[in-house]
Amino acid sequence: MAEKKILSDTFAENGAPDSDYPTHYERRDLYDAQTTQSVADNIENIIEQLGEDADREGLVKTPERVAKAYQFLMQGYAQDPKAILRQAMFEESYNEIILVKDIELYSLCEHHMLPFFGKAHVAYIPDGHIVGLSKIPRTVEVFARRLQVQERLTLQIRDAIDEVLQPKGTAVVIEAQHLCMMMRGVEKQNSSTKTSAVSGAFRNHSTRDELMRLIRD
Repeated sequence: MAEKKILSDTFAENGAPDSDYPTHYERRDLYDAQTTQSVADNIENIIEQLGEDADREGLVKTPERVAKAYQFLMQGYAQDPKAILRQAMFEESYNEIILVKDIELYSLCEHHMLPFFGKAHVAYIPDGHIVGLSKIPRTVEVFARRLQVQERLTLQIRDAIDEVLQPKGTAVVIEAQHLCMMMRGVEKQNSSTKTSAVSGAFRNHSTRDELMRLIRD
């Protein structure tokens, strides 16, 4: 099976993250061949168990494609979001709300392995340090590219920013649609789920209200 293509930022030769990874961030655009083969074998078995012919033309390469897709969609297990944040920390006296909003988000529900997708709004109030703006969406991406529930994802993003930057406060709001509710189960096509997690200064009602106005504008 083909070994080279897209990402998996930190997959080493044995499929595990490099031992020195927490000190840097590196994009490799490689798939692990052993992982690809193992997952593909299992996908082929699933196809056959569900009554399809895994050898027909349209499905011959599907197990390999799915194996690579899963490595892409779950690359966050091999990445350290705190290392990403630490890469671009700067001393700065700014002490008002910094908001990065409408961050596209794609993840997989851990209960049915179906996608949920939407947007995240991430804000913090610095206390002596700011972080490069692109690192906030990257942090969202690392946690999203794992098997997730939206509630945990919201908390993980907040906690990582709190631990690394130690700001006066952090707030995360996520709005997402879940295919496990839309394609199966209750099959409600227009439902969405909003979650929030705040710390520090954002527990103050006036500060939180200011944030929500910024998100709505």
